Amino acid sequence: MARPEKVAVVEDIAERFRGSSASVVTEYRGLSMAQLTTLRRSLGDTASYRVAKNTLVKRAAQDAGVQGLDEMLVGPTAIAFITGEIVDAAKALRDFSKTNQALVIKGGYMDGRPLTVAEVNQLADLESREVLLAKLAGAMKANLSKAAALFAAPASQVARLAQALVDKRAEEEGGSAPAAADTSETAPEAPADAEG
Repeated sequence: MARPEKVAVVEDIAERFRGSSASVVTEYRGLSMAQLTTLRRSLGDTASYRVAKNTLVKRAAQDAGVQGLDEMLVGPTAIAFITGEIVDAAKALRDFSKTNQALVIKGGYMDGRPLTVAEVNQLADLESREVLLAKLAGAMKANLSKAAALFAAPASQVARLAQALVDKRAEEEGGSAPAAADTSETAPEAPADAEG
C-alpha cells in the first residue's frame, strides 16, 4: 500500500475510534466474503465492521488516544466500531461467533479502557436499552399506583370513620328517644291523696 493510502486508512480508523462509543476487536480468519457480508448486515446501523492491518490499527489507536489494544492486534483483525446501542452490537457479534466458529472475539474498548472477552460477553448478555427502559417504566408505574393507593387510603378511612360516626349517632338518637317515651308512658303517676 502506498504511503498516502496508509495515511488515509490510519486517519479513517482513528476517526472511527473517536466517533464510536465502543469497539470490539475480532479475528475473522476463515470467514468467506458472504459470511462477512452477513455479519455486517446483522450489525445493522449500530456498528460498522472494518478489516485492517494491525500496524495501521495500532497507529490509528495511538492517534485517537485508545490504549490497551496491542495484545489483541495479532493475526487477521477486524474491528466493529459501535456508534449505536452497544448491547445490540455485542449480541450480534456473539451470536454470529456462535454459529460461525471462524469469528473470534478478542476483546474491545469502551469508556476509555480495554475490555476483555468476558466483558464483551457480559455486555451481550444485558437486555437492550429499550427493554430496560420498558421495565423501568413498568416498575415506576407500579410504584406510582401503590403511592396513589397509599395517599387515597387516609381519605377513604376518614370517610368510613365519618360514616360510622353518623350511623352510631343515628342509632343512639333513634334508640334513646323511644326508650324515654316508653319510660314516661309506663311510669306510675303519683297519687293525688298522698300530697294532701
